[in-house]
Amino acid sequence: MTTASERKRRTTGVVLAAGAGTRLGLGPKALLPYRGRPLVEAIAGALFDGGCRDVVVVLGAGAAEVVEAADLGRCRVAANPDWQSGMGSSFLLGEGTADPADHLLVALVDQPGLTPETVARLLAAHRPGRVTAAAYRPRDLPDGSPRNHLKPGQLQRSQLQRGHPLLIDASLRSAVATTVTGDAGARGFLRANPGMVDEVDCSDQSTGEDIDTPDQLGLLQ
Repeated sequence: MTTASERKRRTTGVVLAAGAGTRLGLGPKALLPYRGRPLVEAIAGALFDGGCRDVVVVLGAGAAEVVEAADLGRCRVAANPDWQSGMGSSFLLGEGTADPADHLLVALVDQPGLTPETVARLLAAHRPGRVTAAAYRPRDLPDGSPRNHLKPGQLQRSQLQRGHPLLIDASLRSAVATTVTGDAGARGFLRANPGMVDEVDCSDQSTGEDIDTPDQLGLLQ
């Protein structure tokens, strides 16, 4: 059986942080302020604190500005010159930069609710040869119950929505990479292989929402 220390030693986190944040109109999302520091710095810190042994941050729009503003000294930073082609190219750059023997834990820079506990939970639940994904309850539960009154696992699988982070087993990295195109990331592989994905309820940690529009800026509070 793989121990917790072995999982930590064998997992690299990848932060996809190359987008320009056009819909928000506030510059790169990586630089959004979150609890006194740039959001990209907080996300990378959560991956380290949750158990990743290494973190690759993939930058694109405003890369030099992000490097100047954020403390990414513990991370490996990769600049994607083709970032405008979509998330797929950033995913592939991150995958290619990570140690080839490691599992990949892929996170989005615009998900401020990511916590070290979510990362640790995925690492602990992961099984060899599988993909392990964080999943979240919908914002409005059918019975109106407050989200924080339910514990992980209390909802049926069908009531959870798969999101990020996504933990890809080292043995699947090549197979996933061959399906990546445009802005899809690992979506094509997941849709083609639903039986290989284990969902882990992380609803007690956050809503799992991304910041895509101005009305979602409240997630930064």
